[in-house]
Amino acid sequence: MHTAIPVRRRLLFLATSATAILAAGFVNALPAVAQPAPAGPWPALREDGAIVLFRHAEAPGIGDPTGFRLGDCATQRNLSEAGREQARRSGEELRRQRIPVGAVWSSQWCRTRDTAALMALGPVRDEPAFNSFFGEHGDRAARTAAARRKLLDWRGPGALVVVTHQVNITALTGLGVASAEGIVLQRRGGALAVTGRIAPPR
Repeated sequence: MHTAIPVRRRLLFLATSATAILAAGFVNALPAVAQPAPAGPWPALREDGAIVLFRHAEAPGIGDPTGFRLGDCATQRNLSEAGREQARRSGEELRRQRIPVGAVWSSQWCRTRDTAALMALGPVRDEPAFNSFFGEHGDRAARTAAARRKLLDWRGPGALVVVTHQVNITALTGLGVASAEGIVLQRRGGALAVTGRIAPPR
């Protein structure tokens, strides 16, 4: 003889099962980029046309001092010694991973130029589209649109390394980023897809 399961226990069992099924379906529906790639960001970055956006290395403070002038590093927030070491180690890691760097672009701020130069990946070209728009430094929408056009036009050969600012990277990708962290992008049709992250050097 089977013992009848009380109504309350049966309802609890059904609710728990339904929750598990819905949760499994939600996890399966997540985009592939939400799952970390076992090999890390490096395979994607070795492909022609790949892009990595680096936030400049550690530069203590927020924004820039009153009296900021483009081209005058004494009026700007600059890299600390720890930041300079971060930049050097970031470049060493890209070389160790045998990333074929096709071009290096930087905003015109001293801390981004210095980061790019210390990475020692090749000649550094100023690209004003990647200048910070924090505070009163520019139009966010216009600068982001110009930066996106330049990134979508990149075809290689090799990978494009861009050193810019947190606000620019967040506007382009929707992601927060730490000092000296890199966001790897690939062109997918007329859009840019995030395919990996490069952690800051420890």
